[in-house]
Amino acid sequence: MIDQISIGGVCRLADRGVIRASGADAATFLQGQLTNDVASLAAGSARLAGFCSAKGRLQATFIVWRPADDVFMLSCPTSVLAPTLKRLSMFVLRAKCKLSDASDEIALFGVVGPAAAAMLGDAAVLQRCPRGGASAIRLADAAGVQRALLAAPVDVEADVAAAPAMTLATWRWLEVESGIVTIEAETVDRFVPQMVNFELVGGVDFQKGCYPGQEVVARSQYRGTTKRRTLLFDCDAVPAAGQDVYVAGEANEPAGTVANAAPHPEHPGGSALVEVRLAALGADLRLGAVDGPRLRQRTLPYPVPLDVAAPA
Repeated sequence: MIDQISIGGVCRLADRGVIRASGADAATFLQGQLTNDVASLAAGSARLAGFCSAKGRLQATFIVWRPADDVFMLSCPTSVLAPTLKRLSMFVLRAKCKLSDASDEIALFGVVGPAAAAMLGDAAVLQRCPRGGASAIRLADAAGVQRALLAAPVDVEADVAAAPAMTLATWRWLEVESGIVTIEAETVDRFVPQMVNFELVGGVDFQKGCYPGQEVVARSQYRGTTKRRTLLFDCDAVPAAGQDVYVAGEANEPAGTVANAAPHPEHPGGSALVEVRLAALGADLRLGAVDGPRLRQRTLPYPVPLDVAAPA
């Protein structure tokens, strides 16, 4: 399969929702819950962040933006939104922070190619740009094309009508191509951030202080205990999130897990971000069973350390 295709357009991201955090203590509250530094996030800017369990396992990953000083928006898949909102709400206690599901108020669109370029101008990656009452957030490029997340009030017509329509499946494939893992319902509580390269793509700040699971995440970083990483693969079949990956002929235990996957928009089969044991790299990896479809490794758009360090 090829890395770059001719692709562009806009699609409604019906599989994503928005959590709103508002109030005088919203920044302080989120700072104590998420893997990234959101307290220093300027109004009008955005970044990635994760929410972990006490054991350092990701419960959700977000695109976070700050439309106003005391308001934060956290976009995540709808499949994890309700349980994540419930769990976050347990920690609010006396903080002056209100958490709510804003999905019925904010419509999300994926914008790709020339439409994204026109919308974003020279904005940096994950930089919010106000446009007609909406927020346009530049995402990492994928398959050689520029991408944006457009968040628009549902009662305001988003300025994307001139762009050609694009399928949600194509957008999901571009998400895979970007190399940035999104936690879905099938993968909740399965990965420490380093297993899905989350610190490599700017989703973790190791200087920001405590949050749930912080000690585990820091230990994985500084003691060299990361023995699993996420890599990009193609397959003649279409993988599914949560599906196990095996080494051909070795039936004892899975060698990895599909984190995200999507069908290829122009060829049979699909692509997947697969969390895999580093010791299994170079082996004949198969999808779903030891004799399942073969996985073919491709290059991610960013470097990944693949050496297996001994614990300190």
